[in-house]
Amino acid sequence: MIALLQRVSHASVVVDGQQIGAIGPGLMVLVCAEKGDTEKEAEALLTKLLGYRVFADEAGKMNRSVTDVAGGLLLVPQFTLAADTNSGTRPSFTPAAAPADGRRLFDHVVAQARSRHGQVETGQFGADMKVSLTNDGPVTFWLQVQAK
Repeated sequence: MIALLQRVSHASVVVDGQQIGAIGPGLMVLVCAEKGDTEKEAEALLTKLLGYRVFADEAGKMNRSVTDVAGGLLLVPQFTLAADTNSGTRPSFTPAAAPADGRRLFDHVVAQARSRHGQVETGQFGADMKVSLTNDGPVTFWLQVQAK
């Protein structure tokens, strides 16, 4: 599983002209399932991103997690994170999970996030989404949990 997390002052997702998810300060996270991923990897990735310390403490150091600061969490499915870009000028998406598996694992991450965190908003799996955000910092991290 892959997560590209960005610390944001606000972020939103629009589908077909309608806003379907929005947060204020928090994390906007692009989420991708790879072939071989299971709920185990999905839960490990969620645990890592909920505890990842990217928010400043009183001394200005990144010592607080999105959970610590009660920030928003916007989870957006994005299979293109699994692209193989090692050859040519066109990416291959063979490392990505099949659509049914990707949807199942994204839905699992969302359900677990909602049971463990306050404000959770989402994008829409398989939709043409317009994602807007103001990256705070900018602060962006790539998290990955490999299937065993």
